[in-house]
Amino acid sequence: MATPYLVDAPMRFSYELVTNQNLEKFQHEFKSLSEAEADPIGYWLKMKKAKGETKDSDEVVLELLVELNRKIDKLEKLIKGEEEKLLDLEINGLVEKINFTQFQLQNGDLTPKALYYGRAELKVYPQREIPIFFRAITNNLAEIEKIHHRDEQDWGSYFRARERVMIRERRK
Repeated sequence: MATPYLVDAPMRFSYELVTNQNLEKFQHEFKSLSEAEADPIGYWLKMKKAKGETKDSDEVVLELLVELNRKIDKLEKLIKGEEEKLLDLEINGLVEKINFTQFQLQNGDLTPKALYYGRAELKVYPQREIPIFFRAITNNLAEIEKIHHRDEQDWGSYFRARERVMIRERRK
């Protein structure tokens, strides 16, 4: 097998082997994390954009206001004790390198061909944990099998940004 093209992209990563006993709870969390974007203010903004009612508005300011509203909602839930807890995954590790569809873990404890569920702390704005189903290729190399569309776009953007950093460092 040829070595894939990967760039340094350190990030925290929690994961666990998928079994018949835990598949359903992983699928539930995966789905719930996608629905987190379907909040009322986000939906309202999406509809306004679709109707063209935001064309005279500053997109960056709108996005920042929406994110501020989400943070306030999150604080309210935290104060009320209504905050949703993420699953405790068995292994906490680090991703060392990534490309568009693969990543390499620092520790080599994956079982080749096994399916895993994980959450990566993606360093994009807004910073968040993204859920991923992935299959081990080797003991430390994995291929993404299932990821939400928006998360896939952000993953790709992060990969390209890290690649640009790597290219700049080579030029020095």
